Amino acid sequence: MIFQRRADVVSWGRVVRVPQTVAMPRFRDEIADAMMSEMPGGLLAIGQRRSYGDSIFNTGGHLIDMRALDRFLAFDRDTGILRAEAGVTLGQIMRLAVPAGYFPAVTPGTRHVTLGGALANDVHGKNHHVAGTFGRHVTRIGLLRSDGYRELSPGDNLFAATIGGLGLTGVILWAEIQLQRIGSSDLDVEITPYDSLEAFWQLAEASTASHEHTVAWIDFAARGRKLGRGIFTRANWRATGSLQTHSEGFRRSVPFEVPFCLLSGPSMRAFNALYYRVQKGKRGPQVQPYADFFHPLDAVADWNRLYGRRGFYQYQCVVPAGSMRDAIAALVGAIVQAGQGSALAVLKTCGAIPSPGLLSFPMEGATLALDFPNRGAETLALMSRLDGIVREAGGRLYAAKDGRIPKETWAAGYPQTATFARFVDPRFASDFWRRVA
Repeated sequence: MIFQRRADVVSWGRVVRVPQTVAMPRFRDEIADAMMSEMPGGLLAIGQRRSYGDSIFNTGGHLIDMRALDRFLAFDRDTGILRAEAGVTLGQIMRLAVPAGYFPAVTPGTRHVTLGGALANDVHGKNHHVAGTFGRHVTRIGLLRSDGYRELSPGDNLFAATIGGLGLTGVILWAEIQLQRIGSSDLDVEITPYDSLEAFWQLAEASTASHEHTVAWIDFAARGRKLGRGIFTRANWRATGSLQTHSEGFRRSVPFEVPFCLLSGPSMRAFNALYYRVQKGKRGPQVQPYADFFHPLDAVADWNRLYGRRGFYQYQCVVPAGSMRDAIAALVGAIVQAGQGSALAVLKTCGAIPSPGLLSFPMEGATLALDFPNRGAETLALMSRLDGIVREAGGRLYAAKDGRIPKETWAAGYPQTATFARFVDPRFASDFWRRVA
């Protein structure tokens, strides 16, 4: 396995740009050979690099790009159990599974994420209240550590550390997952505009029992009594219908980096107001293919260029049910007051299903995810203020989205960090782990 120095490895948020030493193996035994060699700075396996911050970097060490390890190993069409190498993407799984009447039980907002990445970040989706996180549907893991190969299953301590473990417990070579049975590749979707945060809470509470998927977009142009207004979307799989897979092509693209002057506060507020009006016009029931409902941004190539050369920070927090109403109101109010409204602001509730990983992100409550154009100190100061609200509420931030969380904020949100640290492979490291551990 040959390592090369590369300057083109960037986070999805495009803020972190540090040259990395990378190798791309094609076979699993190449990784075993590399792990027997001296690797100053340690190792870290990466996938599609859809994480927004520095959890995919190992500056001064070595990265193993897993994307070429993308083979399907087994698929039981009677039970829906699938085994595949870690570099297989969720999109590839969908193209195999959907015609057979199956779908990943949990999918994040993009299908361009590897199986290993989904597991290592224990991703969640719009159906957390009924399905929990991705890791709950993992039945077995093939993990290569510096002290040998292990096969892990639920109930193992090392399994709990590897789910959501950010690749620090070893190289995930393959995983076995339980897919969800579906009767159609389409969903019955209902779009409902709402005019305040109180209206959101009422919609969310009414929808969790009747709908598998719920999510809302917030209009950060709204103020006063309409603070937090937005568009609420809920959906269920259709019981019967065609089983068609998504197209691999892009319907649109962003061919250049957007000038930073177009990312000003007034421009963001104008976009929010326009988007609200457009989505409000779509209110009511409709039928959508799964790609349109789950992964609308995947239709746009290089959409992260919309935030210009400086890139953007993604900020995602979760706050517990007992404090979520006050905390979300305080977070939204602080962002509006700062005049840094996000164009992509997602609010949803999380259910009580416990996460399987020691460092899994969701908890019962509400999660808010936002994109902030990188305005330097101004943006960092705003996120610091948001950190304080999250800490006071007893919440935490998401490592897959983070690019600057302070050590003390991480420790407050993840009290099992010390336990997790005992399972970190001594030959593995990342910039993120050095920063927070």
